[in-house]
Amino acid sequence: MIGTVGAGVRPRRNRYLIRLVRVLRRVFRVIRLVSIVGGLFFGGYHGLAMLRAAPFLTVDRLVVRGNVQLSEGEVLTLMSGVVGMSIFEVDLETQRQRLEASPWLLGGTLRRIFPSTIEVVVHERHPMALARFTDRLYLVDSSGALLDRHGPRFADIDFPIVDGLAAEGASTPMVVPARMALASRVLEELGTRPEMLEAVSQIDVSDPYNAIVLLNHDPALLHLGGDRFLERLRFYAELAPTLRERVDGIDYVDLRFGQRIFVGPTGD
Repeated sequence: MIGTVGAGVRPRRNRYLIRLVRVLRRVFRVIRLVSIVGGLFFGGYHGLAMLRAAPFLTVDRLVVRGNVQLSEGEVLTLMSGVVGMSIFEVDLETQRQRLEASPWLLGGTLRRIFPSTIEVVVHERHPMALARFTDRLYLVDSSGALLDRHGPRFADIDFPIVDGLAAEGASTPMVVPARMALASRVLEELGTRPEMLEAVSQIDVSDPYNAIVLLNHDPALLHLGGDRFLERLRFYAELAPTLRERVDGIDYVDLRFGQRIFVGPTGD
């Protein structure tokens, strides 16, 4: 007699099939999720690549600000190659470092202005004096950095000529820091009284402890020492008429010792 399965009792193989179906459903869900995520990632990557290559995001304009001595064209030359790049591909830090190749620039700040503009704000050095090296004049800043050869382009710049800055024996113009520091102190102090600074024609700082000044229309060499430059020049201005009456031809006046002055006649 062949037995039968009682009501409500499932065969064992049916349970295996049900489990298998459940596992397969889970696998299909995972595959579907992975497919969706992969599609979104691929689509996003592809979309971003298309966006980066979009013509309306190609740099077509550089806006230069902060330049005074450098022309806009000179700044743009330092950043050649940027126009035509995708605005996303411009490495702002690399371009900022390229600006420092100019002796006029301390650096700059760059930023993207969407969709297609790069703004460049340059930080220029400020010329302080004309440094003489043999027969050539250079614009220098307070640190002694040589900014440019003096020429017609800078005809409106009227600074005293500074002698004695050059390092002896150097094959190229090099500024001795201690001498530049003395020249800077002289120029900064006299700059508080523009009329006094305008009266100065030349400054010699060959001795970093003694600035020797030559005034316009006055052949006397004025030894001012290392400080109190304005005070000593004022003292000389008051005393000069009397000195000219008493001394026939003045070569130098040493003003470093307070009320005691030393006058060297020409020809001594």
